[in-house]
Amino acid sequence: MKLVHRLTLLAVAGFALTSPLDKPAPAKVSYDGYKVYRVSPSSDDDIDKAFDTAFIELHRRREEGGTWAVDIAVAPDDIAAFEAARYNVVSILSHDLGADFAAETVVSVSKTKKEGALPGLEWFDAYHPYADHVKYWADLHAAFPDNSELIVAGTSFEGRPVQGIHLWGRSGKDSKPAIFFNGNVHAREWITSMVRYILVLYVPLDVLRGVVEYILYQIVTGYGSDELVQKVLDNYDFYVLPVVNPDGFVYTQTTNRLWRKNRQTRSNTAAVGTDINRNWAVGWGGDGSSPNPSSETFSGFAPHDTPETAALAAFTQKLRDLHGIKLYVDWHSYAQTILLSYGYTCTDFPPNYDEQYDLAEGIAKAIAKPYNTTFEYGSGCLVLYQSSGNGRDYVTDVGKAQFGWGIELRDTQYGFVLPPEQILPSGIEIWEGLKYAWSRF
Repeated sequence: MKLVHRLTLLAVAGFALTSPLDKPAPAKVSYDGYKVYRVSPSSDDDIDKAFDTAFIELHRRREEGGTWAVDIAVAPDDIAAFEAARYNVVSILSHDLGADFAAETVVSVSKTKKEGALPGLEWFDAYHPYADHVKYWADLHAAFPDNSELIVAGTSFEGRPVQGIHLWGRSGKDSKPAIFFNGNVHAREWITSMVRYILVLYVPLDVLRGVVEYILYQIVTGYGSDELVQKVLDNYDFYVLPVVNPDGFVYTQTTNRLWRKNRQTRSNTAAVGTDINRNWAVGWGGDGSSPNPSSETFSGFAPHDTPETAALAAFTQKLRDLHGIKLYVDWHSYAQTILLSYGYTCTDFPPNYDEQYDLAEGIAKAIAKPYNTTFEYGSGCLVLYQSSGNGRDYVTDVGKAQFGWGIELRDTQYGFVLPPEQILPSGIEIWEGLKYAWSRF
Protein backbone atom coordinates (compact mmCIF):
# COMPACT_ATOMS: atom_id res chain seq x y z
CA MET A 1 0.00 0.00 0.00
CA LYS A 2 1.23 3.45 -0.87
CA LEU A 3 1.99 5.73 2.04
CA VAL A 4 1.71 9.39 1.19
CA HIS A 5 3.40 11.99 3.38
CA ARG A 6 3.86 15.54 2.24
CA LEU A 7 5.39 18.32 4.28
CA THR A 8 5.29 20.88 1.49
CA LEU A 9 4.20 23.62 3.86
CA LEU A 10 7.57 23.38 5.59
CA ALA A 11 9.30 24.86 2.57
CA VAL A 12 7.05 27.88 2.98
CA ALA A 13 8.10 28.03 6.64
CA GLY A 14 11.61 28.84 5.46
CA PHE A 15 13.79 25.97 6.61
CA ALA A 16 17.05 25.47 4.75
CA LEU A 17 17.39 22.73 2.17
CA THR A 18 20.73 21.70 3.63
CA SER A 19 21.85 21.67 7.21
CA PRO A 20 25.58 20.97 7.41
CA LEU A 21 27.10 21.21 10.83
CA ASP A 22 29.20 24.25 9.94
CA LYS A 23 26.25 26.49 8.95
CA PRO A 24 23.73 28.38 11.11
CA ALA A 25 20.61 26.43 12.02
CA PRO A 26 17.47 27.37 10.06
CA ALA A 27 14.51 29.04 11.69
CA LYS A 28 12.42 26.80 13.89
CA VAL A 29 9.20 25.52 12.35
CA SER A 30 6.11 26.54 14.33
CA TYR A 31 3.11 24.27 14.79
CA ASP A 32 1.15 26.79 16.84
CA GLY A 33 -2.55 26.39 16.23
CA TYR A 34 -2.27 23.10 14.34
CA LYS A 35 -5.03 20.62 15.12
CA VAL A 36 -4.54 16.86 14.92
CA TYR A 37 -7.45 14.76 13.71
CA ARG A 38 -7.91 11.02 13.64
CA VAL A 39 -9.91 10.09 10.57
CA SER A 40 -11.28 6.83 9.23
CA PRO A 41 -11.10 7.17 5.44
CA SER A 42 -13.30 5.05 3.24
CA SER A 43 -10.47 4.53 0.74
CA ASP A 44 -6.82 5.31 0.09
CA ASP A 45 -7.94 7.93 -2.42
CA ASP A 46 -9.62 9.88 0.37
CA ILE A 47 -6.27 10.14 2.18
CA ASP A 48 -4.44 11.13 -0.97
CA LYS A 49 -6.94 13.88 -1.75
CA ALA A 50 -6.42 15.37 1.70
CA PHE A 51 -2.79 16.02 0.88
CA ASP A 52 -3.70 18.20 -2.06
CA THR A 53 -4.15 20.90 0.58
CA ALA A 54 -0.83 20.13 2.30
CA PHE A 55 -2.19 18.45 5.40
CA ILE A 56 0.40 16.41 7.26
CA GLU A 57 -0.10 12.72 7.80
CA LEU A 58 1.48 11.71 11.09
CA HIS A 59 0.57 8.06 11.33
CA ARG A 60 -1.75 5.40 10.03
CA ARG A 61 -2.68 1.98 11.27
CA ARG A 62 -5.01 -0.81 10.29
CA GLU A 63 -7.86 -1.32 12.74
CA GLU A 64 -9.91 -4.43 13.41
CA GLY A 65 -12.14 -5.20 10.49
CA GLY A 66 -9.67 -3.77 7.99
CA THR A 67 -10.57 -0.11 8.46
CA TRP A 68 -7.87 2.54 8.75
CA ALA A 69 -7.15 5.12 11.42
CA VAL A 70 -5.10 8.02 10.06
CA ASP A 71 -3.78 10.91 12.17
CA ILE A 72 -3.47 14.20 10.28
CA ALA A 73 -2.11 17.55 11.43
CA VAL A 74 -3.85 20.56 9.90
CA ALA A 75 -2.53 24.13 9.80
CA PRO A 76 -4.76 26.88 11.24
CA ASP A 77 -5.53 28.34 7.81
CA ASP A 78 -6.61 24.92 6.50
CA ILE A 79 -8.82 23.81 9.39
CA ALA A 80 -12.06 25.14 7.92
CA ALA A 81 -11.40 23.48 4.55
CA PHE A 82 -10.47 20.21 6.21
CA GLU A 83 -13.60 20.10 8.34
CA ALA A 84 -15.78 21.06 5.38
CA ALA A 85 -14.34 18.16 3.37
CA ARG A 86 -15.92 15.66 5.79
CA TYR A 87 -13.08 13.14 6.05
CA ASN A 88 -14.96 11.07 8.64
CA VAL A 89 -13.27 12.50 11.71
CA VAL A 90 -13.19 9.99 14.58
CA SER A 91 -11.66 12.29 17.18
CA ILE A 92 -9.51 15.37 17.70
CA LEU A 93 -6.19 14.37 19.27
CA SER A 94 -4.80 17.88 19.72
CA HIS A 95 -6.30 21.34 19.55
CA ASP A 96 -2.89 23.04 19.48
CA LEU A 97 0.08 20.92 18.46
CA GLY A 98 2.49 23.78 19.10
CA ALA A 99 1.37 24.03 22.70
CA ASP A 100 1.79 20.28 23.10
CA PHE A 101 5.34 20.49 21.81
CA ALA A 102 6.12 23.33 24.19
CA ALA A 103 4.95 21.19 27.11
CA GLU A 104 7.30 18.30 26.26
CA THR A 105 10.15 19.90 28.22
CA VAL A 106 13.67 19.19 26.98
CA VAL A 107 15.89 19.33 30.05
CA SER A 108 19.66 19.19 30.30
CA VAL A 109 21.04 17.38 33.32
CA SER A 110 24.68 17.94 32.44
CA LYS A 111 25.04 20.83 34.88
CA THR A 112 23.13 19.27 37.74
CA LYS A 113 24.38 15.74 38.16
CA LYS A 114 27.66 14.58 39.58
CA GLU A 115 30.35 13.85 36.99
CA GLY A 116 30.45 10.18 36.10
CA ALA A 117 27.29 9.37 38.04
CA LEU A 118 24.09 8.02 36.53
CA PRO A 119 21.02 10.25 36.82
CA GLY A 120 18.32 9.04 39.17
CA LEU A 121 14.68 8.54 38.28
CA GLU A 122 14.34 12.26 37.66
CA TRP A 123 15.92 11.55 34.27
CA PHE A 124 12.56 10.12 33.18
CA ASP A 125 10.64 13.29 34.05
CA ALA A 126 11.58 14.97 30.78
CA TYR A 127 13.19 14.56 27.39
CA HIS A 128 16.85 15.51 26.95
CA PRO A 129 19.25 17.04 24.43
CA TYR A 130 21.27 14.68 22.28
CA ALA A 131 24.53 15.64 24.02
CA ASP A 132 23.11 14.47 27.35
CA HIS A 133 22.15 11.14 25.82
CA VAL A 134 25.70 10.64 24.60
CA LYS A 135 27.03 11.51 28.05
CA TYR A 136 24.65 9.03 29.64
CA TRP A 137 26.07 6.15 27.59
CA ALA A 138 29.56 7.12 28.73
CA ASP A 139 28.41 7.23 32.36
CA LEU A 140 26.75 3.86 31.97
CA HIS A 141 29.98 2.38 30.66
CA ALA A 142 31.94 3.98 33.51
CA ALA A 143 29.58 2.38 36.01
CA PHE A 144 30.06 -1.08 34.52
CA PRO A 145 33.56 -0.90 33.00
CA ASP A 146 34.52 -4.58 33.04
CA ASN A 147 31.45 -5.74 31.17
CA SER A 148 30.77 -2.94 28.69
CA GLU A 149 32.27 -0.81 25.98
CA LEU A 150 31.16 2.13 23.90
CA ILE A 151 30.73 1.23 20.23
CA VAL A 152 30.39 3.10 16.94
CA ALA A 153 28.68 1.39 14.02
CA GLY A 154 29.32 4.15 11.48
CA THR A 155 28.90 7.83 10.72
CA SER A 156 25.79 9.82 9.82
CA PHE A 157 25.45 12.02 6.74
CA GLU A 158 26.37 15.12 8.75
CA GLY A 159 29.31 13.39 10.41
CA ARG A 160 27.90 12.32 13.75
CA PRO A 161 28.85 8.86 15.05
CA VAL A 162 26.13 6.22 15.06
CA GLN A 163 27.04 5.08 18.53
CA GLY A 164 25.87 3.07 21.46
CA ILE A 165 26.99 0.51 24.02
CA HIS A 166 27.84 -3.19 24.12
CA LEU A 167 27.36 -5.25 27.29
CA TRP A 168 28.34 -8.84 28.07
CA GLY A 169 28.43 -11.38 30.89
CA ARG A 170 31.00 -13.60 32.52
CA SER A 171 32.13 -15.29 29.29
CA GLY A 172 33.63 -12.08 27.96
CA LYS A 173 32.68 -9.81 25.10
CA ASP A 174 31.70 -11.01 21.64
CA SER A 175 31.38 -14.56 22.92
CA LYS A 176 27.62 -15.17 22.70
CA PRO A 177 24.74 -14.69 20.26
CA ALA A 178 23.57 -11.11 19.92
CA ILE A 179 20.56 -9.25 21.20
CA PHE A 180 20.56 -6.14 19.02
CA PHE A 181 18.46 -3.04 19.68
CA ASN A 182 18.29 0.24 17.80
CA GLY A 183 16.10 3.30 18.25
CA ASN A 184 15.22 6.69 16.78
CA VAL A 185 15.35 5.54 13.18
CA HIS A 186 12.58 8.06 12.70
CA ALA A 187 13.76 11.30 14.24
CA ARG A 188 10.49 12.51 15.73
CA GLU A 189 9.90 9.31 17.74
CA TRP A 190 11.59 10.57 20.89
CA ILE A 191 10.21 7.95 23.25
CA THR A 192 12.17 5.23 21.42
CA SER A 193 15.54 6.56 22.54
CA MET A 194 14.35 6.49 26.14
CA VAL A 195 13.86 2.71 25.90
CA ARG A 196 17.59 2.23 26.24
CA TYR A 197 17.44 3.07 29.93
CA ILE A 198 16.35 -0.47 30.68
CA LEU A 199 20.07 -1.02 30.35
CA VAL A 200 20.65 0.39 33.80
CA LEU A 201 19.53 -2.98 35.06
CA TYR A 202 23.07 -4.20 34.41
CA VAL A 203 24.59 -1.64 36.76
CA PRO A 204 25.50 -2.93 40.24
CA LEU A 205 23.07 -1.71 42.86
CA ASP A 206 25.68 0.25 44.78
CA VAL A 207 25.98 2.59 41.79
CA LEU A 208 22.29 3.38 42.16
CA ARG A 209 22.27 3.76 45.93
CA GLY A 210 19.86 6.44 47.18
CA VAL A 211 17.27 6.00 44.51
CA VAL A 212 14.24 4.74 46.38
CA GLU A 213 11.47 4.46 43.81
CA TYR A 214 9.97 1.05 43.42
CA ILE A 215 11.32 0.81 39.89
CA LEU A 216 14.70 -0.08 41.38
CA TYR A 217 13.16 -3.05 43.13
CA GLN A 218 10.98 -4.15 40.21
CA ILE A 219 13.36 -3.52 37.32
CA VAL A 220 16.88 -2.59 38.41
CA THR A 221 18.21 -5.47 40.47
CA GLY A 222 21.60 -5.50 38.88
CA TYR A 223 23.83 -7.97 37.19
CA GLY A 224 24.95 -10.52 39.74
CA SER A 225 21.93 -10.21 42.00
CA ASP A 226 18.98 -11.11 39.78
CA GLU A 227 18.74 -14.63 38.36
CA LEU A 228 17.05 -13.62 35.10
CA VAL A 229 19.39 -10.70 34.45
CA GLN A 230 22.35 -12.92 35.22
CA LYS A 231 21.08 -15.57 32.82
CA VAL A 232 20.37 -13.32 29.88
CA LEU A 233 23.59 -11.31 30.11
CA ASP A 234 25.71 -14.43 30.54
CA ASN A 235 24.07 -16.07 27.53
CA TYR A 236 23.84 -13.11 25.13
CA ASP A 237 25.87 -10.09 24.13
CA PHE A 238 23.79 -6.91 24.05
CA TYR A 239 24.50 -4.39 21.30
CA VAL A 240 22.42 -1.24 21.63
CA LEU A 241 22.41 1.74 19.25
CA PRO A 242 19.84 4.06 20.81
CA VAL A 243 19.88 6.89 18.21
CA VAL A 244 20.75 5.66 14.72
CA ASN A 245 19.47 8.84 13.08
CA PRO A 246 21.39 11.44 15.11
CA ASP A 247 21.16 14.17 12.46
CA GLY A 248 17.39 13.90 12.28
CA PHE A 249 17.07 13.66 16.06
CA VAL A 250 19.06 16.85 16.60
CA TYR A 251 17.01 18.54 13.87
CA THR A 252 13.77 17.72 15.71
CA GLN A 253 15.12 19.45 18.81
CA THR A 254 16.45 22.53 17.05
CA THR A 255 14.26 23.12 14.02
CA ASN A 256 11.33 20.86 13.16
CA ARG A 257 9.80 18.63 15.83
CA LEU A 258 7.98 16.53 13.21
CA TRP A 259 11.02 15.72 11.08
CA ARG A 260 11.11 11.98 10.27
CA LYS A 261 13.92 11.18 7.82
CA ASN A 262 17.67 11.58 7.95
CA ARG A 263 19.21 14.88 6.76
CA GLN A 264 20.86 13.64 3.58
CA THR A 265 21.05 15.94 0.59
CA ARG A 266 21.42 14.69 -2.98
CA SER A 267 22.79 16.34 -6.09
CA ASN A 268 19.77 15.58 -8.25
CA THR A 269 17.01 16.89 -5.98
CA ALA A 270 16.32 19.84 -3.70
CA ALA A 271 14.43 17.61 -1.27
CA VAL A 272 16.17 16.64 1.96
CA GLY A 273 16.21 13.31 3.69
CA THR A 274 15.66 9.61 3.16
CA ASP A 275 13.58 7.27 5.29
CA ILE A 276 16.25 5.03 6.81
CA ASN A 277 13.57 2.41 7.44
CA ARG A 278 12.76 2.11 3.73
CA ASN A 279 16.38 1.96 2.54
CA TRP A 280 17.31 -1.64 3.41
CA ALA A 281 17.90 -4.16 0.64
CA VAL A 282 15.20 -6.74 1.47
CA GLY A 283 11.99 -5.70 -0.26
CA TRP A 284 13.53 -2.37 -1.28
CA GLY A 285 11.44 -0.16 -3.54
CA GLY A 286 8.15 -2.01 -3.11
CA ASP A 287 4.75 -0.86 -1.89
CA GLY A 288 4.86 1.03 1.36
CA SER A 289 7.82 3.12 0.21
CA SER A 290 8.20 5.92 -2.31
CA PRO A 291 10.69 6.79 -5.08
CA ASN A 292 9.81 10.48 -4.60
CA PRO A 293 12.55 12.33 -2.66
CA SER A 294 9.93 14.67 -1.18
CA SER A 295 8.00 11.79 0.36
CA GLU A 296 8.30 10.93 4.03
CA THR A 297 8.80 7.29 2.95
CA PHE A 298 11.44 8.03 0.28
CA SER A 299 13.45 4.83 -0.11
CA GLY A 300 16.56 6.39 -1.64
CA PHE A 301 17.76 5.74 -5.17
CA ALA A 302 19.36 2.40 -4.29
CA PRO A 303 19.46 0.06 -1.28
CA HIS A 304 21.79 1.23 1.48
CA ASP A 305 22.58 4.53 -0.22
CA THR A 306 22.25 6.33 3.11
CA PRO A 307 25.32 6.16 5.36
CA GLU A 308 23.18 5.26 8.36
CA THR A 309 21.50 2.24 6.74
CA ALA A 310 24.78 1.11 5.18
CA ALA A 311 26.41 1.18 8.62
CA LEU A 312 23.55 -0.74 10.23
CA ALA A 313 23.55 -3.36 7.48
CA ALA A 314 27.29 -3.90 7.89
CA PHE A 315 26.88 -4.11 11.66
CA THR A 316 24.10 -6.68 11.20
CA GLN A 317 26.31 -8.85 9.02
CA LYS A 318 29.12 -8.59 11.55
CA LEU A 319 26.87 -9.88 14.34
CA ARG A 320 25.49 -12.61 12.09
CA ASP A 321 28.98 -13.85 11.28
CA LEU A 322 30.19 -13.59 14.86
CA HIS A 323 27.74 -15.75 16.83
CA GLY A 324 24.40 -15.06 15.20
CA ILE A 325 21.49 -12.85 16.23
CA LYS A 326 18.91 -14.15 18.68
CA LEU A 327 16.71 -11.05 18.87
CA TYR A 328 16.64 -7.79 16.95
CA VAL A 329 14.27 -4.97 17.91
CA ASP A 330 13.89 -1.75 15.96
CA TRP A 331 12.07 0.55 18.40
CA HIS A 332 9.45 2.94 17.03
CA SER A 333 6.36 4.87 18.06
CA TYR A 334 3.46 5.15 18.03
CA ALA A 335 1.06 2.24 17.53
CA GLN A 336 1.48 -0.16 20.47
CA THR A 337 2.30 -3.10 18.24
CA ILE A 338 4.85 -5.92 18.06
CA LEU A 339 5.67 -6.18 14.38
CA LEU A 340 7.03 -9.47 13.07
CA SER A 341 8.47 -9.91 9.62
CA TYR A 342 7.51 -9.37 7.00
CA GLY A 343 6.59 -5.78 6.30
CA TYR A 344 7.26 -5.74 2.57
CA THR A 345 4.79 -8.55 1.78
CA CYS A 346 1.44 -9.54 3.25
CA THR A 347 1.50 -13.08 1.84
CA ASP A 348 4.90 -14.50 2.81
CA PHE A 349 6.12 -15.29 6.33
CA PRO A 350 9.40 -16.43 7.94
CA PRO A 351 9.71 -20.21 8.40
CA ASN A 352 9.46 -19.90 12.21
CA TYR A 353 6.52 -17.48 12.12
CA ASP A 354 4.38 -19.59 14.47
CA GLU A 355 7.17 -19.59 17.05
CA GLN A 356 7.53 -15.83 16.72
CA TYR A 357 3.80 -15.27 16.99
CA ASP A 358 3.56 -17.35 20.18
CA LEU A 359 6.41 -15.41 21.79
CA ALA A 360 4.90 -12.07 20.77
CA GLU A 361 1.57 -13.10 22.26
CA GLY A 362 3.22 -13.80 25.62
CA ILE A 363 5.14 -10.53 25.50
CA ALA A 364 1.96 -8.57 24.78
CA LYS A 365 0.26 -10.16 27.78
CA ALA A 366 3.24 -9.30 29.98
CA ILE A 367 3.30 -5.69 28.74
CA ALA A 368 -0.36 -5.33 29.71
CA LYS A 369 0.20 -6.30 33.35
CA PRO A 370 1.33 -2.95 34.85
CA TYR A 371 -1.14 -0.53 33.16
CA ASN A 372 -3.43 -2.65 30.95
CA THR A 373 -1.75 -1.23 27.87
CA THR A 374 -2.80 -3.22 24.82
CA PHE A 375 -0.18 -4.20 22.24
CA GLU A 376 -1.25 -5.92 19.03
CA TYR A 377 1.14 -8.39 17.39
CA GLY A 378 1.71 -10.25 14.17
CA SER A 379 3.05 -9.71 10.67
CA GLY A 380 3.87 -6.03 10.26
CA CYS A 381 2.19 -5.87 6.88
CA LEU A 382 -1.04 -7.29 8.28
CA VAL A 383 -1.07 -5.66 11.72
CA LEU A 384 0.05 -2.13 10.79
CA TYR A 385 0.75 -1.46 7.10
CA GLN A 386 3.03 -2.46 4.26
CA SER A 387 6.58 -1.11 4.58
CA SER A 388 9.12 -2.21 2.00
CA GLY A 389 12.83 -1.93 2.68
CA ASN A 390 12.57 -1.94 6.47
CA GLY A 391 15.23 -3.05 8.93
CA ARG A 392 13.48 -5.96 10.59
CA ASP A 393 12.99 -7.76 7.26
CA TYR A 394 16.66 -7.36 6.42
CA VAL A 395 17.85 -8.58 9.82
CA THR A 396 15.48 -11.55 9.49
CA ASP A 397 16.52 -12.61 5.98
CA VAL A 398 20.12 -11.43 5.65
CA GLY A 399 21.02 -11.23 9.34
CA LYS A 400 19.39 -14.64 9.99
CA ALA A 401 17.93 -13.43 13.28
CA GLN A 402 15.69 -15.90 15.05
CA PHE A 403 13.42 -12.99 16.01
CA GLY A 404 13.65 -9.88 13.83
CA TRP A 405 11.08 -7.42 15.08
CA GLY A 406 9.89 -3.84 15.21
CA ILE A 407 8.12 -2.68 18.35
CA GLU A 408 5.96 0.45 18.26
CA LEU A 409 5.68 1.99 21.71
CA ARG A 410 3.06 4.22 23.28
CA ASP A 411 0.75 5.75 22.57
CA THR A 412 -2.31 5.81 20.36
CA GLN A 413 -3.75 8.96 21.93
CA TYR A 414 -0.86 11.43 22.26
CA GLY A 415 1.21 10.14 19.35
CA PHE A 416 4.65 11.67 18.95
CA VAL A 417 3.93 14.15 21.74
CA LEU A 418 3.99 11.56 24.52
CA PRO A 419 3.79 13.45 27.84
CA PRO A 420 6.99 13.15 29.89
CA GLU A 421 5.06 11.55 32.74
CA GLN A 422 4.48 8.55 30.48
CA ILE A 423 8.19 7.93 29.82
CA LEU A 424 8.71 5.88 32.95
CA PRO A 425 5.50 3.82 32.63
CA SER A 426 6.42 3.04 29.06
CA GLY A 427 9.76 1.66 30.18
CA ILE A 428 8.16 -0.33 32.99
CA GLU A 429 5.65 -2.11 30.77
CA ILE A 430 8.23 -2.84 28.09
CA TRP A 431 10.55 -4.27 30.73
CA GLU A 432 7.79 -6.67 31.75
CA GLY A 433 7.58 -7.82 28.16
CA LEU A 434 11.32 -8.28 27.87
CA LYS A 435 11.47 -10.25 31.09
CA TYR A 436 8.93 -12.65 29.65
CA ALA A 437 10.91 -12.99 26.42
CA TRP A 438 14.16 -13.66 28.25
CA SER A 439 12.51 -16.23 30.47
CA ARG A 440 11.73 -18.16 27.27
CA PHE A 441 15.23 -17.92 25.80
